[in-house]
Amino acid sequence: QVQLVESGGGLVQPGGSLRLSCAASGFTFSRYAMRWYRQAPGKVRELVAALSSAGSTNYADSVKGRFTISRDNVKSTVYLQMSNLKPEDTAVYFCNALREENRYTYWGQGTQVTVSS
Repeated sequence: QVQLVESGGGLVQPGGSLRLSCAASGFTFSRYAMRWYRQAPGKVRELVAALSSAGSTNYADSVKGRFTISRDNVKSTVYLQMSNLKPEDTAVYFCNALREENRYTYWGQGTQVTVSS
C-alpha cells in the first residue's frame, strides 16, 4: 500500500520555524522526485519545493532563502525546514512523490500550517 504521511504542521508565530516531515512507504522512494505543495483557502495549489532523485532542488520564489527541502533515502522521508515564517505561508502543505520517467504521482493527505500572532 502506497502511503505518504505528513507530520509537523501546527500553529506558529510569524518569524518562527517549523519542520515538516513526510514518511513514504509502498514504493521505491529513492527513484522518485519528492515535492512539497501548499494550498491556502481560495488559492491555487502551488509548488513550494522540489528535490529530484538526483539531488537537484527547486523552490518557489516566495520561499527561497527561508525553506529547505531534504530527503533521507534510508528512512524514506522527505523534510521541509521552514524558517522566518510569514502569515502568507499559512496553508495546507502536501507531500508529493513523482516518478520522473512517466510522471506518475502519489499525494499525501496534507498537514495544516498556520502562521499567526
